[in-house]
Amino acid sequence: MSGNDETVSEPVGFIGLGNMGAPIAERLAAWPGGLIVSDVRPDATIDGARRAESPAEIASAATVIGITVLNDEQVRTVVTGPDGILASARPGTVVVIHSTIGPHTAVDLEAVCAAKGVAVLDAPVSGGAQGAKEGRLAIMVGGDRDAYLRIKSPYALVSDMLIHAGPVGSGTKMKLARNLLHFISFTATTEASRLAEAAGIDLVKLGKVVRHTDAITGGAGAIMLRDTTAPIARDDFWYDVFDHVRGLGEKDLGLALDLGDELGVDLPLTALALERFADGLGVGKDDK
Repeated sequence: MSGNDETVSEPVGFIGLGNMGAPIAERLAAWPGGLIVSDVRPDATIDGARRAESPAEIASAATVIGITVLNDEQVRTVVTGPDGILASARPGTVVVIHSTIGPHTAVDLEAVCAAKGVAVLDAPVSGGAQGAKEGRLAIMVGGDRDAYLRIKSPYALVSDMLIHAGPVGSGTKMKLARNLLHFISFTATTEASRLAEAAGIDLVKLGKVVRHTDAITGGAGAIMLRDTTAPIARDDFWYDVFDHVRGLGEKDLGLALDLGDELGVDLPLTALALERFADGLGVGKDDK
């Protein structure tokens, strides 16, 4: 669906206008072909969009349809229920599932939809409601590449990073890996905060420092540079880079554990991080 394609005149459909769905739909409302929306709440709508009473009604008019509902069960109902998308979808329709669901749900739905010539993309998002409002979401797409290419033009309104992750289910798997990092780092943040608090440090000021330096260094993503997690050969370019990171990390983690012992603060994540740091980086604890 390119910018000069005749399908620009076709509307885009969107189902689910909650905290995440509404700002996505608001961006899609600028699509030249228009936007048709639906939500279980009768009063939910988007300025500039036409409201439909069911997913089936949307599918009778739109061939690119986004879904942002609560869970796997709701996604299945929206797609295959009595008033679902498949009740009226035309061959060539692309269903774009933004809800974070189990990878197998998307695979199962793809098999059902394929029988009617409908493609399914699992396309979870990262960047939150603010990213959606700004059109800066990262969208991780699993599914047929031609279907992925069809959604690129309308979704350029929503995302400045649309990634084809692989076959259907891959978008969800990428999102789970991304969020694993996100929430483990939140747990590490609580551990760091306990240590800082016990040491008499102002936690609000510490937060300012963390956000400032992460904006410069890239935070945890700064070491996600290789295409494999295999150990790094000593003659590989990356060995010296990650060995340097290893030296800095082991020193600072060790000092943090010493401070925790001194202050009586238990730091289990820190101890685990020190134990696994070198091997995780691919430079091995026994290399030195």
